[in-house]
Amino acid sequence: MDLETPSIELYVRHAFAGMDRVLDRLDDDSVNKRPDGWGTNSVAGLIVHCCELAPSWFAMPGLGRDSVRDRDAEFAATRTVAELRTAIDVAVERTCALVQEFAVGPTATDHEYRGFMPGADRTDGALVLHVLEELFQHLGHMEVTADALA
Repeated sequence: MDLETPSIELYVRHAFAGMDRVLDRLDDDSVNKRPDGWGTNSVAGLIVHCCELAPSWFAMPGLGRDSVRDRDAEFAATRTVAELRTAIDVAVERTCALVQEFAVGPTATDHEYRGFMPGADRTDGALVLHVLEELFQHLGHMEVTADALA
């Protein structure tokens, strides 16, 4: 079974569209609030994180390119709803462009980050599933966070 590029792009777009719908429920203040409790994140921080993780995973462990991220800063970020919508649009376009390149190859199956995937599965399919898993997991976090802030 092969993962087709249009299917990958469809699910990337679907995840980010869900994040955009969560923004419909929040304003510039609430999007930056964290629910009470240890280890919670704001919707803004989660969106910034997703906007960085998706393209960087296709670029770095996917295609073997350099990618610089500050993961902690992603979660701590504050943004307006409008800024987050723009970030989503940019991330979708960046990610889908990288998916096109990833599909053609060559890919970096020996990249050290691929060793962190379940079962140390270094295949391209596992990388795609990992990115989608992360996007949808964090979309769920955003939905629960928006519920908690309502």
